[in-house]
Amino acid sequence: MKAFSYERAASPEAAAAAAARPGARLIAGGTNLLDLMKLQVETPVHLVDINRLGLDTIEPTAQGGLRIGAMVRNADLAADPRVRKDYAVLSRALLAGASGQLRNKATTGGNLLQRTRCYYFYDTARACNKRAPGTGCSALQGYNRMHAVVGTSDQCIATHPSDMAVAMRVLDATVETVLPSGMRRVIPIADFHRLPGQTPQTDTDLQPGELITSVTLPAPVPGQHVYRKVRDRASYAFALVSVAAIVDAVGGRIRTARMAFGGLAHKPWRVEAAEARLADTVLDDAAIDAAADTVLQGARGHGHNDFKLPLVRRTLQATITEAARAVRAVRPA
Repeated sequence: MKAFSYERAASPEAAAAAAARPGARLIAGGTNLLDLMKLQVETPVHLVDINRLGLDTIEPTAQGGLRIGAMVRNADLAADPRVRKDYAVLSRALLAGASGQLRNKATTGGNLLQRTRCYYFYDTARACNKRAPGTGCSALQGYNRMHAVVGTSDQCIATHPSDMAVAMRVLDATVETVLPSGMRRVIPIADFHRLPGQTPQTDTDLQPGELITSVTLPAPVPGQHVYRKVRDRASYAFALVSVAAIVDAVGGRIRTARMAFGGLAHKPWRVEAAEARLADTVLDDAAIDAAADTVLQGARGHGHNDFKLPLVRRTLQATITEAARAVRAVRPA
């Protein structure tokens, strides 16, 4: 790890202004950044600590939702009674991620900003356009079992690793920030993460120094909340495929369905057209297959990750079926 200077920010505005300086980075829980610094993937010359800014509360909004401070720890967010009751998909996604020790340190803002776990991104001896633009993508012809099958480009096929972000996407969260100028803005979660295109080094829509202050959830969405994560082992592993779903059904008929996917793309993957394919339909294999076709439109495996294409179909079927059955158990037709 290379030498760096350190300061504690006195306010969100001061933190954003300090982080906008060349070579500066914000640090919160540090569960991702410190690992990257040890490997010299990240080499900041200055760290701006935001742990004492008071951004660690969960408050109701006038619109019936929740405003979650950027410094709320993942463990506290997952355990909050309001989240467990009204946003169960978020609580379940958080509990499916990492380990208990990491959830105690990791923050809401940091979870959204974590970098890909692509092996080549972490290996400074290998070509990686995300780490070193213009060097190439080793994963395209390398070992790519964990990599993306939709939304990719010839520059990068990495996936976004967050479970929480997938749930935030299905809930239509918004991200509230402060700019180095002191101005505030609100970014829909759908626009927050970026696909790689020709600039895979840019993960989000944030400007240099821009600080996440909170994430707001709208009023609760009716329906059964399910988060299903398929991974190589039962804990402390990233998703091969995950599905966050909210399904409202009566008997064997689906009224509405929301679905967001992890492990498939450079960002949480949600295709509203696939949800429309399930709305007001009888729950059967044909309806779910039609939705899966829409989710996977343009999808392409790269060899080792070809298995993800059929796995998406099976995981979606299991998720929607579980949700619909749970609805029937609570509210019989």
